[in-house]
Amino acid sequence: MNIIITGASSGVGFEAVIELILSGNHKVIALARSQDKLERLLEIANGLNPDCQLYALTFDIVHDDYEGLLQFIKANFDNRVDILINNAGVLINKPFMELQETDFVEMLQSNFIGHVRIIQALLPLVPGGGHIVNIGSMGGYQGSAKFPGLAAYSASKSALHTLTECLAQELAGRDIKVNCLALGSAQTEMLEKAFPGYESPVLAFEMGKYVADFALTGHRFFNGKVLPVAVSTP
Repeated sequence: MNIIITGASSGVGFEAVIELILSGNHKVIALARSQDKLERLLEIANGLNPDCQLYALTFDIVHDDYEGLLQFIKANFDNRVDILINNAGVLINKPFMELQETDFVEMLQSNFIGHVRIIQALLPLVPGGGHIVNIGSMGGYQGSAKFPGLAAYSASKSALHTLTECLAQELAGRDIKVNCLALGSAQTEMLEKAFPGYESPVLAFEMGKYVADFALTGHRFFNGKVLPVAVSTP
């Protein structure tokens, strides 16, 4: 499989890449904004599997020009993307009355608009049988308990959830499946920064493995679904 994953420099994205390269059966392009962390990812991946086919590219899905990315993909992936994992995102924990309009803009750009941009750019390269996996959040999952301070974050994730359902219908004729995993907490740098002192019952590598496995097989069973992935009851 030819697989692209965004937000790959840390946390769940980082661990998903590691899981995907272990078998040596897949080509993976890992995208993130941090060059240093991507270099660390490459070092670890090559240590675990010296024959892995992993390409790490510094790229901002919101602000960067997609022409260069498309040329890179075409050169290394034979003009085909089988799986796209939209994992990039940011989190702001701030009481609603302290949120600025710029906070909402940042959340929507990073957690929604960036994914819209990359899907539109790469969709011509996705063949029938392809799988687009959006990484959502229980914060944006309808009917789930919500956390104070996450109004902007949760609203942006909710938009991504609805986009998933809409795209699944639009792309059904091309046999491209689109699903969303509404993740609960996992012990990542982003979580620790937003909630100092909180310890998640799920480790980042456990969630990363789940995401990787679902990306490879989930489209056999699901399409247009927003699936809660959390140990607590919604």
